[in-house]
Amino acid sequence: MTSIDTEKKAPSQKSLRGRTLYIPRMSVDGAAAIAAVFRSIGVNGQLAPASNAHSLELARQYTNGEECYPQIVTLGVFLKVIEDENFDPQKTAFMMATANGPCRFGQYKNLLEKILAEKGLDDIMIVSPNSEDGYDDLGDRANHLRRLGWWGVICADGLRKLLLQTRPYELNSGDTDKVHTESLKLLCGVLERADLVMKEKFKRLIQVMEVIKTKFEKIPANYTKDKPLIGIVGEIYCRLDDFSNAYLIKRIEKFGGEVWLASIGEWVFYTNFMNRLDLKQHGRQFSKSMLGTVIKNKIQQMDEHKLLSPLHDRFVGYEEPETTQRVVEHAKPYLPFCGALGEMVLNVGGAIYFYEKGADGIIDISPFTCMNGIVCEAIYPKMSEEHNKFPIRSFYFDGTESDYDRDVEIFLELSGTYQRRKKKVRIYPKHFLSQSFLNCEHQ
Repeated sequence: MTSIDTEKKAPSQKSLRGRTLYIPRMSVDGAAAIAAVFRSIGVNGQLAPASNAHSLELARQYTNGEECYPQIVTLGVFLKVIEDENFDPQKTAFMMATANGPCRFGQYKNLLEKILAEKGLDDIMIVSPNSEDGYDDLGDRANHLRRLGWWGVICADGLRKLLLQTRPYELNSGDTDKVHTESLKLLCGVLERADLVMKEKFKRLIQVMEVIKTKFEKIPANYTKDKPLIGIVGEIYCRLDDFSNAYLIKRIEKFGGEVWLASIGEWVFYTNFMNRLDLKQHGRQFSKSMLGTVIKNKIQQMDEHKLLSPLHDRFVGYEEPETTQRVVEHAKPYLPFCGALGEMVLNVGGAIYFYEKGADGIIDISPFTCMNGIVCEAIYPKMSEEHNKFPIRSFYFDGTESDYDRDVEIFLELSGTYQRRKKKVRIYPKHFLSQSFLNCEHQ
């Protein structure tokens, strides 16, 4: 199966050939991995510029505040690309996914197209997984784009998890970020190679994940058991982009916490789950479509298991849910998954999953006025009361200033109190077995 639209290309359809494809930073590791995947098929995939106050200012000129905050953030970085003196619209493409439903995410692409048209920049290509993107002329190199993209997402999820699991305990500030940067370069170096067949590339990725694990293990660190573990759920872009959430994860670490961040992969497995459910509800339980969906999900699970197998020992106690069914069943008493859809189900179910794994608190990161965030915030008090008064806090972001340090510090105090009285036992990986494990190999 390929991710390429196989219909005959219309004469006016744009092509990716010869363009630079800019990918928004929905996590640096995830975006960098996807960019490398595109480079492997001959498309110059690159990270979109980093967001800053200037990019927000550019975007505010075309928005009125009713838009979802990630839409403003991504629009701003694309406008930064246009500002560059070497910018050429005929050699530029922007990645902007889209979706159906009531979420404002479905309007991101429409607004971007409207603004580009108003600026006379129709030559810029917008690449969306749900649109005809003109991959046809890339030939056989594009045939494995979807599966290779999945490998990139999974490896990036694993790398991000190592970063967040290690950085709060490092002895020398900056060591973990440095190793993360080096590791991401190694990962992308394999993903972008066009000379490797898929089977060989898969083997190389497993090998590079082993190398990455060793690099993280050598970071001088003191893995004590006194840091509260904070699970983070919420809107996928906002929780994964440091700029969009005002660097909330580093604030949590500054005040003595450790973060377990919901992955990108969970959304992919959720869409597979809902696709199967939809086929069942429409009487297509025994159909080719159902067979294809089941096979795809099974292959993706197997790929995930094999690619992250080198990290198994590091992730003891940090295991992701075995199935999406487990997550949605957790949410069912509050948001039945047959009626409530999308991130709100994953957030509520994911929060309870973190609770069961022994986490000490939950933070929900959402854009201001986010429908999913508002629904979840209404449910969290009851959920907390029914789960040993588990601390849960919603944070909303729109680019305005707030005293996040104060709010995070207060929440960490609540989480620390819960940690000392909680009933759920947290399982630690072996490098936590000693209360004062010290790795000084590189000192």
